[in-house]
Amino acid sequence: MSIAEGVAVLAVDGIPEIRPGDELARLVGDAVDGVLVEGDILVVTSKVVSKAEGRLVPAAEKDAAIEAETARVVAERWRGDSRTRIVEDVRGLVMANAGVDASNVDEGWVLLLPEDPDASARALAAALRERFGLRLGVVVSDTFGRPWREGQTDVAIGAAGVHVVDDLRGSSDAQGRPLQVTLPAVADEIAAAADLVKGKALGRPVAIVRGLGRLVGGLDLSGARRLVRPAADDLFSRGALEAELEGYFRGYQDGVGGWPQRP
Repeated sequence: MSIAEGVAVLAVDGIPEIRPGDELARLVGDAVDGVLVEGDILVVTSKVVSKAEGRLVPAAEKDAAIEAETARVVAERWRGDSRTRIVEDVRGLVMANAGVDASNVDEGWVLLLPEDPDASARALAAALRERFGLRLGVVVSDTFGRPWREGQTDVAIGAAGVHVVDDLRGSSDAQGRPLQVTLPAVADEIAAAADLVKGKALGRPVAIVRGLGRLVGGLDLSGARRLVRPAADDLFSRGALEAELEGYFRGYQDGVGGWPQRP
């Protein structure tokens, strides 16, 4: 057997509980001092970024916070007294409850996403590059559910110094056929891989992904915002029930008097 190449995913221990105002770059840097090599990508969970940036609000204000973070409601479901909202947030991300979350947060508080995850990633990457003199990338990750699939996985909501997609369009597959739509979301794949060692209950908010130096570049690369599909281009921009109701009422408005007919 011969091995062409590989990727290593390394857990980082030693990062303390992050509080508002903490210097996240210094704390992360202290934890990885002497470990990093050229081309490493650090994956940092959004929670510690938000905590350092003071994005905490009282739990009693959770509903108001979700409303403030919401640009568009995609779907909404009630189960008893519990309501789940899938929304497009003010950053363009489509997720449950606009990312407002109480897990791994002190009792009585909820946490908002970073205001600008790409900017947070750039600041962290710039500080770590300066400290270590290495070409490093940073991905800020968060946990998403997915259409058509059970369970959750981590995705990139912020990125700096990393090519967030590996654009293979215009190249050929192994049989020589042209690739027309192949655009791997490598930043999401990196975030998901890192979560295998970070975990949700292990107190490890940072991981290192090694072996993908070809994806690491300048801090002027597009951030994770590039991965957000505009609603106008999204074939599933409404929840199933919401789309059905919208079509039903549109049919009445158009004088059909019932369910709209397929063209």
